[in-house]
Amino acid sequence: MTSFEALHDRVRLEADERRSLAPWGMPSADSEGRRIHEERDPFRTEFQRDRDRVIHTTAFRRLIGKTQVFVSSTGDHFRTRLTHSLEVSQVARSVARSLGANPELTEAVALAHDLGHAPFGHPGGDVLDELMAAHGGFEHNHQSLRILDVLEQRYPDFDGLNLTYEVRECIVKHKRPFEGPAYAPYRPEEAPLLEAQIVDMADGIAYNSHDLDDGIHAGILDPEGLKDTKLWSDVRASVLDRWPSLAGRDLVRRIVAGVIDHLVKDLVRTTAANLEAQGIRNLADVRRASVPLVTLSPAVARAEAELKAYLFEHFYTHHRVARMRHRARVFVSALFEAYVKTPILLPTRFRDLAATDGIHRAVADYISGMTDAYASEQYAKLFRPEAPGL
Repeated sequence: MTSFEALHDRVRLEADERRSLAPWGMPSADSEGRRIHEERDPFRTEFQRDRDRVIHTTAFRRLIGKTQVFVSSTGDHFRTRLTHSLEVSQVARSVARSLGANPELTEAVALAHDLGHAPFGHPGGDVLDELMAAHGGFEHNHQSLRILDVLEQRYPDFDGLNLTYEVRECIVKHKRPFEGPAYAPYRPEEAPLLEAQIVDMADGIAYNSHDLDDGIHAGILDPEGLKDTKLWSDVRASVLDRWPSLAGRDLVRRIVAGVIDHLVKDLVRTTAANLEAQGIRNLADVRRASVPLVTLSPAVARAEAELKAYLFEHFYTHHRVARMRHRARVFVSALFEAYVKTPILLPTRFRDLAATDGIHRAVADYISGMTDAYASEQYAKLFRPEAPGL
C-alpha cells in the first residue's frame, strides 16, 4: 500500500469520521446499505458517494431553471431552486459539524431534498397535488425520492441511483406523522436521524432569510417596514452597532447575513440543550425520541414565525408574486389535462411509465421534471401554435 492510499482510502476516512462524530451522529460505515448490493468505493465513504451521485443527476442540473419565488427568467440575481439547495447545504453542513452529526450525510440529503419540486415553485407543486388528489397526490419530498429511486437512468444494472437507506429515509421523513404507504419501507415508528432534522430546519432558515433578500431586491419588501418585526429589528440594531455608517443595499446584505447567523447559532445551542434534556446518548435514543430534537429556542421561534407572517402578508401575496402563481396554475393544469387525454404527446419514456405506473403518475413525473422555461415552451407548442419556431 502506498503512503497516499494509507492516508486517503475509505477505511481511513471511515475511522476519521467515526472519531469526529458525536454518539448520535450516523457513521457511514454503519449504513444499512443499498437496495441492490454494490462493492464499496475504495476512496469515498458511502455518504460521500451518495452526495456525488446526486450532484451528477439531470434533476439536480435542472434546478437552475426552476423557480424559488421569482420565475427563473425574471433576473439572474434572484435565487433559483439550485442556489437555494446549495444555500441549504451550506447551512445544514455547518450545523451538523457543530452538533457532531455527519456532515456528508447531511450534505447529500440537503442537495437532494428539492429535486422533486415542480416548475414555478411551490404553486406548481400545489396544482399538481390537486390534480393528483385521486391518484396518490403529489408531494415534492416523495417525488425527490421517486427521482432518486426510479426516474434517473444512469446505471445499466438498476433504475435510479441506488442510494443508501439513510439518505433515502432522511429525504422521505420530512413531516410527521409518517403515515401512508410511502413511509412503510422506512420504519415509520422511528424518529428521523438528527441529520434529517438538521436539513429540515436549515431549509426554513435559508428559505426565509433569502426570500427577504430577493423581496427587497425586487422592490416588493420595504426595509423600513421590516423594522416592525423583532428579528429584523434586533439584527439591524446589532449590525449598526458594529458598522454605524452602513446604509442601503450594504446594510440589507449585512442584516440578511446576520439573520442567518442569529438563527443558526440559536439552533445549535438549543439543539445541544435538547439533546441533554432528552437524555440522548446514542443513535438508538435519537430513534426513540418522541419530539423533534433540532429546534430553535421558543423566543427565537416566535420571532421567526413573526417574520414568516410578515413575508406572507407583504411578499408571497403581492400581486407580482400572485401573477406567477396564476401562471403556474394555468400552465400546469393545461399541460396535465392535455397529456392525460392525449398520451401520445408524451415522450416515449413517460408513455412506458404510464403502462406500469398509470397515466396520471407518468404525467406528474414528466411535468414535475420540467424547468420553468421548458414548461412555458411546451405550453406554447400545445396552446399557441401560431408562436414562431414551433
